[in-house]
Amino acid sequence: MVLAMALCFTVLETTAKWLSRTYPVPMVVWARYVSHMLLMLVLFFPGRGVGLFRTVQPTSQLSRATLLLGSTLCNFGAISFLPLAEVKAISFVSPLLVTVFAVWLLKETVSVSRWVAILVGFGDTLFIVRPGSAMLDPAALLALGSAFCYSLYQIMTRRISGGDDPITTLFYTALVGSVFMTFMLPHTWRMPDWHHLPFFLLLGAAGMLGHLLLIKALEIERASALSPFGYTQLLWISVSGFLVFGDVPDLHSVIGMAIIVSSGLYVAWGHRYVKDEEPESAIE
Repeated sequence: MVLAMALCFTVLETTAKWLSRTYPVPMVVWARYVSHMLLMLVLFFPGRGVGLFRTVQPTSQLSRATLLLGSTLCNFGAISFLPLAEVKAISFVSPLLVTVFAVWLLKETVSVSRWVAILVGFGDTLFIVRPGSAMLDPAALLALGSAFCYSLYQIMTRRISGGDDPITTLFYTALVGSVFMTFMLPHTWRMPDWHHLPFFLLLGAAGMLGHLLLIKALEIERASALSPFGYTQLLWISVSGFLVFGDVPDLHSVIGMAIIVSSGLYVAWGHRYVKDEEPESAIE
């Protein structure tokens, strides 16, 4: 399930970077959410009717969807300037942040050794970003902003799981993003080429399926354990960046990616060991 999610997000981000070469980033973000919402209305409204909109957690749904919108804006902005693999490597501080926030907000337990791995991962993110260097691209800060928003988004998804139907949660993701970005559209609109319309629809389809898989996965697993397995996306995004855009990460970035991935996988391994040893009541 998580591997399929990683492939969906790879398609989403590759398509977004390709479109951002022609269209303003806010317009690409708008298309991602509007196409997502239209697909959901076509697929689910005929069978569910107004039940598609029914939620018992409207405030939480709004907060969660707003966090994802913030992450998407920062992420699409970053990939429009930087290679896909480098943005993904920086954003992979998110699973480490998820673990930190899971301890604080979800009361999950984390061992000392996992805290050490988290600190190593954070330090290595700085190794990639290279603060203070003349080579520092401001777009790297957008990638960090995306990671921060996305980690809180995953925590919110975990907190509301079980309260609303996953399809309803997914619909509010699209609805909130569409409404917010429509207000920005008059300032960023550019008439799309009809040949690009399938790619705009692909944004929505890949985003919808990827986040549906994430919601379902977070219903059955801890946030801190699940998120590191998204590291497989680093492989797919590196291949996609090379094939589509000719991107080749430098040695500095490759070393940084390897250390971040190792830290994240150690956190995941440590979590699974703890989960086997602790009663389920300790999770929540």
